[in-house]
Amino acid sequence: MGVFAVLSACEEQHINPNRNLRLSAFEGMKVEEYALSSEQIRESLAHICASDRDSATADFRTRSYYRDGAPLVWVDRCGVDSRADTLIDWLHGNLQLMGFSEKAFGLPQMESDLKRMRTLDFDQDNTINTVAARLEYRLTKAFLRFAMGQRFGFTDPRKLFNSLDAQARDSTGRVLAYVRLFDVDMQHPGNNYAHHALHKVAIDSLSEYLAECQPKDSLYFRYRSELTTANKERRSLLLCNMERRRWRERSRPESGKAYVLVNVAAYHLWAVGPDTTIDMRVGCGAIHTKTPLLSSYFTRMDVNPEWIIPMSIVHKDIIKHAGDPSYFYRHGYYIAERKTGHHMDLSAVTQEMLASGQYRVTQPGGAGNALGRIIFRFPNSFSVFLHDTSSRSFFSSDNRGVSHGCVRVQKPYELAKFLLNTDDEWLLDKLRITMGLSPLSERGKEYMGKEDRPAHPTFMRNLNIPSRVPLYITYYTLYPDPLTGQMCSYRDVYGYDRVMERALRWYL
Repeated sequence: MGVFAVLSACEEQHINPNRNLRLSAFEGMKVEEYALSSEQIRESLAHICASDRDSATADFRTRSYYRDGAPLVWVDRCGVDSRADTLIDWLHGNLQLMGFSEKAFGLPQMESDLKRMRTLDFDQDNTINTVAARLEYRLTKAFLRFAMGQRFGFTDPRKLFNSLDAQARDSTGRVLAYVRLFDVDMQHPGNNYAHHALHKVAIDSLSEYLAECQPKDSLYFRYRSELTTANKERRSLLLCNMERRRWRERSRPESGKAYVLVNVAAYHLWAVGPDTTIDMRVGCGAIHTKTPLLSSYFTRMDVNPEWIIPMSIVHKDIIKHAGDPSYFYRHGYYIAERKTGHHMDLSAVTQEMLASGQYRVTQPGGAGNALGRIIFRFPNSFSVFLHDTSSRSFFSSDNRGVSHGCVRVQKPYELAKFLLNTDDEWLLDKLRITMGLSPLSERGKEYMGKEDRPAHPTFMRNLNIPSRVPLYITYYTLYPDPLTGQMCSYRDVYGYDRVMERALRWYL
């Protein structure tokens, strides 16, 4: 009977008295003090954007996001959910390991405002909408700073190093142009990066995205593991080189089977292959003519190259000797008209002629040439290359900042052999003979013993390098020796660490 009664009751038509209920019916229960208003939050966000003077790229992206009226990320009609806790936990778990300050990411303020929201602790100066706007902005700003920094670097090397050395100034001393010193192929955040990253937050994949942004290479973590026990000087060294590993180069030496690495700070070159590693000292650019940092690949090598002296060197070192033929004879220089190739009478050349750019100063190839017996060419926008040198004594010096930007190599034949990667003994001996070195093969020795051979045999002028061996001209003041794996520190010869320390100081 009980069941029958219930079933019978269900068949009866009872009208729900609340079926036309609207939100307005609850207006009487509303407490203004706890009412979230999107309009008031937007108004507060506009004030925050206008007053924020922080200048990191992530800060500009944060302001642009809210000024464009993009959707709120962290705050909705129910308040602030657990995604804020996820971000705060990530910051707590990583910033100290990275050597960064929690204050630089606004962590104490965010935790304080989050507590206000959760406990409904509001007052006249901290209304619910003011706190919500502040929390929304700070969470986004901290998220973008952290995600962009870990994904692309907290500093931009293009801005740091390509606005460092003045190239030209006006009459008042104002810089008109800077020397370009950095041209490494890197990944950078695009214009839509902030919207893309914040969309990840909106669809609740925040943890996965933050993990994706973390640097992945072992050297970064090797640096990071030292931070907790490092003294102040070592800590600064670690932080600068950790930052270099955050820069996302499109390729790195470790990714290739064979590569050539020049570390300017070490004045050293390593040619690393599957079965061999060659190391040698190098000379790099002086402090006022720095060797640029770049990534490229070798295309060819020229043997006994002529040296057509760049106009920058002509203006700086040569033009003052115009009219003194003995200077040009002593260095083996000749002067030719660029248009016709006609060699000029050295005694008739004036400073005005050299300054015009219509004449080139050239040193013939061979023994005594400043470029040495071989030059290694690779595409780059600086007109620099690796080459031999006729002045080899400086390799014994610790300070080898001696060139106008090119890299002088201590063992040019060994580098050429590495790049050619061939077992053809006669080809290698022809190269040796052309470079003025003694042959090693029986065929080479037999050739050199012939009475009718030329006094200065020349088998080749240039050789292509079809394997496109990559070249990395880098600047690490702390780097593992490719031969031993032992971590080695080097002097900050160009002062780049000091530049990076200033840029990173805000985060420390």
